[in-house]
Amino acid sequence: MTKAIFLDRDGTINVDRHYLYRIEEFEFLPHVAEGLKLLQEDGFLLIILTNQSGIARGYYTVKELEILNEWMIRQLECKGVVISKIFYCPHLPKPHLKKYGLECNCRKPALGMFERAVLEFDIDLSQSYTIGDRLRDHSICKESSCRGYLVGNSERKEIIEEIKKGYYDRIKYMDNLYLCALDILNIAEDAESGGNKL
Repeated sequence: MTKAIFLDRDGTINVDRHYLYRIEEFEFLPHVAEGLKLLQEDGFLLIILTNQSGIARGYYTVKELEILNEWMIRQLECKGVVISKIFYCPHLPKPHLKKYGLECNCRKPALGMFERAVLEFDIDLSQSYTIGDRLRDHSICKESSCRGYLVGNSERKEIIEEIKKGYYDRIKYMDNLYLCALDILNIAEDAESGGNKL
């Protein structure tokens, strides 16, 4: 089995511009490539799981999304970072485009994309982490031994309240992905020496 980082895209890897699909509007967040490379060098697979309801809303097509994703992957590869796979959900319960209208099992917080990734890559959840800017990016942490990091400020108050309830007791808050990577590596080093910082 292998260990993995389950990454959200918008607001985690890049600046969240709502319903982003144009390359010229894509902007990496600071030090993302450096953080991802550190995790990769420690043996983590890097897998992106992203809700893309802009497809169901008719704002952009699957092809336009895939062009952007492929461009992003190439930019990261230039920095020595390999994304193992991008899973995306195009659905919405009440869409503009009917063919994408359904109550699916892949739109986060549903676990469908996580489950597909685990099966495809034989992932050990007890050694894996989520990194995302929304609570829904960490739903697997409620249902397994996976741990996670909420990044940015969008839902900091909400996650604190959820932690108080005990629902997300395996999630920490960090300002950005790079700091998450440093913390994960510190945890790994501490575990090897017999301790546990998380």
